Amino acid sequence: MNQVNAAIAANTWPLPNVYLYSWGSNNNGQLGLSNITNYSSPKQVGALTTWLNTACGLYHTITTKNDGTLWSWGKNNSGQLGLGNLTSYSSPKQVGALTTWSKIAGGWEHTLAIKTNGTLWSWGNNTQGQLGDGTITSRSSPVQVGALTAWLNISGGRYSSVATKSDGTLWSWGQNNNGQLGLGNTTGYSSPKQVGALTTWLNISCSYNFTIAIKTDGTLWSWGAALYGQLGLGNTTYYSSPKQVGALTTWYKIDTGSLFAIATKTDGALWSWGRNNFGQLGDGTITNRSSPVQVGALTTWLNIAGGNYNTIAIKTDGTLWTWGSSSGGQLGLGNTTNYSSPKQVGALTTWTTIAGGFTFTIATKGQ
Repeated sequence: MNQVNAAIAANTWPLPNVYLYSWGSNNNGQLGLSNITNYSSPKQVGALTTWLNTACGLYHTITTKNDGTLWSWGKNNSGQLGLGNLTSYSSPKQVGALTTWSKIAGGWEHTLAIKTNGTLWSWGNNTQGQLGDGTITSRSSPVQVGALTAWLNISGGRYSSVATKSDGTLWSWGQNNNGQLGLGNTTGYSSPKQVGALTTWLNISCSYNFTIAIKTDGTLWSWGAALYGQLGLGNTTYYSSPKQVGALTTWYKIDTGSLFAIATKTDGALWSWGRNNFGQLGDGTITNRSSPVQVGALTTWLNIAGGNYNTIAIKTDGTLWTWGSSSGGQLGLGNTTNYSSPKQVGALTTWTTIAGGFTFTIATKGQ
């Protein structure tokens, strides 16, 4: 584990210098490089060394710095940058002046964020109620979702959102045409609705039309659309309430691409399932999988992120790996060639966080 990852794991502050990098399609300035030029290898975003967390929407980027400030750039047609306007920007712009932003997540054209006081905020496209403020009015500045101060984790899908609270309860809102809210129906909601009554939900990730989650006991659950097997249940049946994926209790981290999912287990092994038309599952094929398949035999995977049709991952040694579609150079390998198994990006061993957009990638690295 590199210096920065070790510092994050140990909650040691201040963190060592953290640099921001981006690559891939840049037609909306989503790379933050002050231009709209595509790049197929990592490019540093400015000279600052104070970046902390990263998240991507369809064509926009959201980040936090270690001082608690919030920054965004890229496409802004629905106000997803939170800057009070609909102007797109190709370089980082600060969202307000607050220094209390903690966690961030990007939906397709909306953004979710939690402050250090546990309050939940959202902005951007709201045509399906995905902002959770009880309306279907899009917002170009952050609006608070209710008045609670107990929000813990968040994830944004195409037109839906999911979140957990500090009491372990699970909540969802927005579009629900495929049952992706997990509420046992296909009714959309513009404010948070509790998914069942359990208080054991831990990690969550939602995507185009499905959701996956891990409970505190290490079990894996999924619901929503399953046309490509993205629920991991061994079939293509849609479910509108949570269904357990297998019987294992060793699932650790999860993320989703557009129509596929990736996960690590407590032993550091990496697994994937769902659509695989560009090799985004990383199993050396382009065959869709309706049950989890292991990516190689390594047990050294640390962080994972799903792009549209590609995957990004960091190993415990701080190296960066990518696979799947590279139509916009989003794999960072200096070309636009697709790969169906993991390929290392350069030789650096200091990568820390990763996030995938439609055809672009954002990452941070230490010294």
